[in-house]
Amino acid sequence: MATTHPSRPADAALRAAGRIVRAPFTAEAWRRTAYAVLALPADLVPVGRWQRALLRRLLGVQVPAGGRGRPLLHTLAATPLNLVVAVVTLYGWSLVPMNLGWPLRVGDDYASAWGGPTFAGAWAFHAVAGGLGFLLLMPWLVRGMTAVQARLATRVLGRGGNRVGGGPA
Repeated sequence: MATTHPSRPADAALRAAGRIVRAPFTAEAWRRTAYAVLALPADLVPVGRWQRALLRRLLGVQVPAGGRGRPLLHTLAATPLNLVVAVVTLYGWSLVPMNLGWPLRVGDDYASAWGGPTFAGAWAFHAVAGGLGFLLLMPWLVRGMTAVQARLATRVLGRGGNRVGGGPA
C-alpha cells in the first residue's frame, strides 16, 4: 500500500494557513491589541517610565531611559499615530461581533443587503466576509501598526532599544 506525502510547498501553505487561523486566539495578538488601545492614554501624560513599561510588558520591547525631554517629545510625535492606531484597532475589532450578529442590527430590509435577497444569504455573507474576515485580518493589522509604534518609541524615548522576548516588534 503506497502512502503519499504532501510536498514541501503544500506543507508550507498549511503551516501559513494555520498561523493565520490561530492568530486571533493568541496571547500576543491580545497584548498587541491592548497596547494599540492603551498607548494613546499613556502618551497623554508624558511620563517616560509609564511609556517604557507599557512597551516592555505588552510588546516585549526594552527601551533604555533617554534624556529628560524625551517623554514629552515622544508624546508630541506619537500622539497622532497612536490616535489613528487606537481608532483603527477599536473599529476593526468591533466589526467582528457586529457582522457575526448582523441579524441583531438589521431592520426588515435584508433583501437589498449584501448576500440578499434571502435572510440566510445576507447573514452568511456578513458573518463570513465581515465577521470571520476581520477576525483573521485584525491580528496582522494590529501587529503591523504596533511595530511602527514600537519603532517610533524606541527611537524617541531611548537610544536604540532591545527586544526582550516574543516575536518581532
